[in-house]
Amino acid sequence: MGIMGDSLDKATEATFTRPIPKTAPAQMRFLVKQEKGSTKAVARRLGVSQRTVERYLTGQFKRPRKDLAARLADEVRKDWQPRVRARARKQAATATGIVIETRARFGFTAAPGSTDDGRIRLITQHLPPAYAARLFEAQSTGATEQQLRDIAAEGFQEIYFKDSGRRADGLLVEFTDIDYVEMDF
Repeated sequence: MGIMGDSLDKATEATFTRPIPKTAPAQMRFLVKQEKGSTKAVARRLGVSQRTVERYLTGQFKRPRKDLAARLADEVRKDWQPRVRARARKQAATATGIVIETRARFGFTAAPGSTDDGRIRLITQHLPPAYAARLFEAQSTGATEQQLRDIAAEGFQEIYFKDSGRRADGLLVEFTDIDYVEMDF
């Protein structure tokens, strides 16, 4: 996934009420439970042999290689606290909205005589629930990084640059060259 999708995932992880299991055997047990006892399915998800998964479950292996440890933690995060994750996303999509902090290049298509040269800006902006809902929906349906950027750009355009329709009628915003994006809801 790209920078926008990763930022949405990190924001979702911040809503967890409990940390993920710390040890590799505990993480393996969690994944096996999620896969309804299938060590073969867990092995496929992690890209290891079924026997390796079984060794972690019996305690023969306790410390995975760095690459396996990262994949293991990522897979656990994907399935960790699904109801908490869903509740937080629903709250953001219906009531609270989402806050996006970014440093990126914003360019404009505007009326003649105005500056439309793109420049790097640091913006922290609260976007209404409608934009949060669109971002979550797009991410869940497998939208591309560019589609997620377009939704965020539209939100910045309407809320930040057009001041909710009070100025800059006809302004179109381009959201490019993202240095970083952090989201919170």
